[in-house]
Amino acid sequence: MDTIRKSITFTEKQDRWIKMKVENGDFTNDSEYIRDLVRKDQEETEELLELKRAIQDGLKSGVSPLKIKDIIAKVDNGEL
Repeated sequence: MDTIRKSITFTEKQDRWIKMKVENGDFTNDSEYIRDLVRKDQEETEELLELKRAIQDGLKSGVSPLKIKDIIAKVDNGEL
């Protein structure tokens, strides 16, 4: 995998936080911590997009003629 070098500016407070994470042994260096943050953001964004797609699919499917108790029964029976 190709890598790209970036230059990032942090406040002193942010820098102390990053250094603390490294000193605590959570990460081996600053870059590893930043990459971890980016990966987590990517995962959260993908989960949010999946949720938005599911909501859109639900809205497009329209209103169900079933009552809530019938839907629950179908779920319990493995039908949905």
